[in-house]
Amino acid sequence: MARSAELGLLGVEAVHFFVNDLQRGRSFWVDKLDFAFLGESTDQEVARRGQKTEAYRAGRATYLYTQPTSDTSAAGRYLKHHPDGVAEVLFAVKDVDKTFAVLSERGATPTTDVQRSEGEGGAIAWFSITTAFGDVLFTFVQRDGYRAVMPGLRMFDTPQGGNNRFGFGEIDHITSNFMTLKPLVQWCKDVLGFEEYWGIEFHTVDVSEKQDGGSGLRSTVVWDPASGVKFANNEPKRPFFESSQIYTFVEDNHGPGVQHTALTIADIMEAVPAMRAAGIEFMPTPATYYEMLPARLEEAGIELDEALEGLAAREILVDGEGPGRYMLQIFCKDFARLFGNPNGGPFFLEIIQRKGDRGFGGGNFRALFESIERQQRMDGR
Repeated sequence: MARSAELGLLGVEAVHFFVNDLQRGRSFWVDKLDFAFLGESTDQEVARRGQKTEAYRAGRATYLYTQPTSDTSAAGRYLKHHPDGVAEVLFAVKDVDKTFAVLSERGATPTTDVQRSEGEGGAIAWFSITTAFGDVLFTFVQRDGYRAVMPGLRMFDTPQGGNNRFGFGEIDHITSNFMTLKPLVQWCKDVLGFEEYWGIEFHTVDVSEKQDGGSGLRSTVVWDPASGVKFANNEPKRPFFESSQIYTFVEDNHGPGVQHTALTIADIMEAVPAMRAAGIEFMPTPATYYEMLPARLEEAGIELDEALEGLAAREILVDGEGPGRYMLQIFCKDFARLFGNPNGGPFFLEIIQRKGDRGFGGGNFRALFESIERQQRMDGR
């Protein structure tokens, strides 16, 4: 049995943001992405905790958003140091008491004993630990018929809005950025028992004609083979260490943390134009990316079901492991840009459709970095 299997993870249950403005989050997830607004904190919970939480869901993906009503609340303290961002990841587990015992034996740092509550049609038990993911808690939840996302949240009899018209499925993986990667990977192995799944490192200095610029990263993905839970983790790579987008994220976030979550989708070609029409903005892809794409696909032996012209028109990225196995992905602009406000934070959302591929767009990492730099040279920069 893999060491991670001893935790009894069933999957990612929710990703929890602390934010300065609940309305911004509701506008993004519910109004634009057609998530259902499931429920919100009771008045008693707001008074007790000094913060208000709302829950949004599409498919099996749930996001919690919490805004402080008091500066001394958990959300208030977090936002004194960070812009809007992920403060907690919740995992469903088979046996919360066993998970607690295993993690405690491995040197984890629980913030409480196992907590328990009844109601909402059943029972729920949970506990949290501090992590090596910056100021991000991990919370492990066992529910037995309990309908609410967490105690203190009142679920609406009928969720408001949200028909999931874009066809979202689940959270595929969670990506985080650090100034240094080794301690995080070691913590995931020692405490969580996770295994290394995938990795890549590169620098674009070798395609820079002047050899005086470029950017790069080192990435390691760790996972729990039993549940399929995956964390992709990045650090900047020298030379030009401070030019890396990874370095920029950590600076903007005022520390390491979750950079993005990837949401699976049923038909990305159909969904992306509709999402744009709904007001979602995506990171642009230079035309040079698609000029290089046919050679990349030929080298990998990949034949696409989609037309290259359609992918280019939508600015969708392609990568793959080989014949019959590829993936399509696109990235929303980060929230600071989407909301036109720096305290919106550097988090962004990835949309991914897997067509047999199990990787993380490693070819896209480098191809996109290179194409951006080629485009910059063409523009005389």
